[in-house]
Amino acid sequence: MYRKPGGQITVYDFVLPFGGKLREDNRWVKKATLIPWDEIEEKYACLFPSLVGNVAKPARMALGALIIQATHNYSDRETVEQIRENPYLQFFLGFKEFNTDIPFNASLMVFFRKRFDAEKMSEINEMITLVEQKKKEKEDTGGDDGGNLPSGGGKPPKNKGKLILDATCAPADIRYPTDLSLLNEAREKLEEMIDTLHEPLRDSEKKPRTYRKKARRLYLKAAKNRKPKKQQIRKAVKQQLGFVARDLRSIDRLLSLTGDCVLSRRQQDDLEVIRELCRQQQYMYEQNTHSVEDRIVSISQPHVRPIVRGKAGSGVEFGAKVAISLANGYAFLEQLNWNNFNESTTLQASVESYKERFGHYPEAVIADQIYRSRDNIRYCKDRGVRLSGPPVGTAPRDRVAEREASAEAR
Repeated sequence: MYRKPGGQITVYDFVLPFGGKLREDNRWVKKATLIPWDEIEEKYACLFPSLVGNVAKPARMALGALIIQATHNYSDRETVEQIRENPYLQFFLGFKEFNTDIPFNASLMVFFRKRFDAEKMSEINEMITLVEQKKKEKEDTGGDDGGNLPSGGGKPPKNKGKLILDATCAPADIRYPTDLSLLNEAREKLEEMIDTLHEPLRDSEKKPRTYRKKARRLYLKAAKNRKPKKQQIRKAVKQQLGFVARDLRSIDRLLSLTGDCVLSRRQQDDLEVIRELCRQQQYMYEQNTHSVEDRIVSISQPHVRPIVRGKAGSGVEFGAKVAISLANGYAFLEQLNWNNFNESTTLQASVESYKERFGHYPEAVIADQIYRSRDNIRYCKDRGVRLSGPPVGTAPRDRVAEREASAEAR
């Protein structure tokens, strides 16, 4: 159930128990004025079509708490405590007066994150940009909301502004994966599933043997070796693969007797992931390779993929790859993918998104050399957009000579 809150308050309406008023130049007061809370509330209310049940927290409280947490990297509990102690944070969340009570249970932060996923946050970012753009247009036109088109005829607007493009990897919260540690974790989870499945059958069925002590001992023998040889690791992987395959066969037999209902939802999901993990590890062992399509590097987060970055100290990163554009002080998420992708393919869509947001193409696009493909250069040239970076192709001889002379001089 959702109940729309009253009108948005100002710093003059916020009641402080010790007197005085909030400062207008405070960062949280400024942020509160930038966000179109009323428009967000209308979209947020669509998530609660039912008119019965507990009243949901307002969108300003839910979104504001997520912004506070992301700004300071707080935990869920620490976020709630900071809100309880800080009147500026309470004003940012839409409170009418300072209250020392706990504003909401910390467990609600989980539901807030589900309601404001990446797609909705991107939409909110667009709404904030649109509001600021309209304010700027009114200031430039003296209050006349005439848009971006110039007064003379139907000529397209001139290119203005700069667009900065880049891509990065948002690291996932997982330990560094190895084939051996993944198989050991899978084996331990399967052993717990066997215990769960056998519990209702303990009076009629003999419990399958798992050899868990032996498997653990063999794993530690390889894992505690500071500099194991390649053949030792390969042998340990083969051993753990054997234990995992044996446990999977035992689980299949028990499932035929008990059904899936005995396992929890999380265990059922883990079981499907472990089956695919076992298949991938078996393939890599037989082919003597460390590469496979859609490789699983975490059982709890099977969507995470290894992203090859090729940078010093971090050749491979694990997490989502994101393409980001920066324009007029705002950052926009152009693409998010758990699989690796060539960021140069996002340039044209980013430029078109810039035109849709601001009514004109950028004057210049500042990006790394990887964005300077022939197709992108041709695209920018046709639209009068300057793309930063050196020209593609072989450098002229005089330029090569200059580089060689400069290198010798150093």
